[in-house]
Amino acid sequence: MTGDPTAGAPVRSTVLCVEDEAQLRRDMVEELQEAGYTAIEAANGTEALAQIDAIRPDLILCDINMPGTNGYEVLRTLRDRHPEYADIPFIFLTALADPREIVEGKRSGADDYLIKPVDFDLMLATVQARLRQIERIRIQRDAELDRLRATLSGTQPDPGAGIEQVLDLVATGIVLLDRRGHVRHANCGAREVGTGTLEIKTGAPLRALEPAQRDHLKDLLARVIADSPQSGDHVLSCALARAPDQRDLLVVACPIPAQSTAPHDAPVAALFITDPDRRPRPSASVLAPLFGLTRTEAEIALELADGHKPAAIAAALGIAQTTVAFHMRNLFQKTGTGRQAELVALILAGPLTLARPDPQM
Repeated sequence: MTGDPTAGAPVRSTVLCVEDEAQLRRDMVEELQEAGYTAIEAANGTEALAQIDAIRPDLILCDINMPGTNGYEVLRTLRDRHPEYADIPFIFLTALADPREIVEGKRSGADDYLIKPVDFDLMLATVQARLRQIERIRIQRDAELDRLRATLSGTQPDPGAGIEQVLDLVATGIVLLDRRGHVRHANCGAREVGTGTLEIKTGAPLRALEPAQRDHLKDLLARVIADSPQSGDHVLSCALARAPDQRDLLVVACPIPAQSTAPHDAPVAALFITDPDRRPRPSASVLAPLFGLTRTEAEIALELADGHKPAAIAAALGIAQTTVAFHMRNLFQKTGTGRQAELVALILAGPLTLARPDPQM
């Protein structure tokens, strides 16, 4: 027999289990392995952080109350040390359904929680749902990036071309740079989210306001611009620190393949700037055709994304709660989701999230 027997096999998701109770930790690892996951374990917060530094898990299950470094500290250190891991689902394990612990976990940035004693069927269902949700978000994000790069690669810096007006509709911060690293265009999202962190002036170099980060950003831009004559497949990223009470600003940069006929000052690189503390609200006029929704279904979906309950949605839209429930069933069916949390994540990850409110339809 020749060849690699694992060739073409699906990649197994890696789950990190952080639990100081040895028997429970072993049971969790066995359940995950039997379900087809690669499970790694840590007996305390210090071991967990060492594991995270060594290997990037796809999801983290973490006890809250542990001796030494507790679960809250693990999560805070993870977010500070690895801002590029912001999309890794973090699920807390708690012995008591104490609302204070749940609220504290949500404020710390946890995605979900499980109550001890752990229901392993619920644990596996939660892990599967969170990983499926993240995969959908990644696929849509990559598709959006590809579409924007394809669009930008064919544009010219002609104010009459209308590309500036188009980019201003996108909530994600977008900055176009020429081969000198000078700003050719920055949309409204970039100027808003970059306030206090970046110096964005048309015709001038893009700079980080904090001197300690200036060289880091300059080096990243130089590497991306150097790749612009190539295929444009090289994507680089970095995190820019902000005030202590704010999460880092995330910057993704990619080259725009150069065209032989392009002017000297044509854009050769694009930066996508996002604030993890802000989730842009999609436009109903985009959301409706994207998933085949009616206007009312799109409005209910956006109300759910804003955290409103069915009773409040019914009052806001002037319809009965039974009507809201009917439309919610349609939403789950049309979007292929099974839970409200999945539906909201899908809506907020929709491509080309618009920054401006809908016109009246």
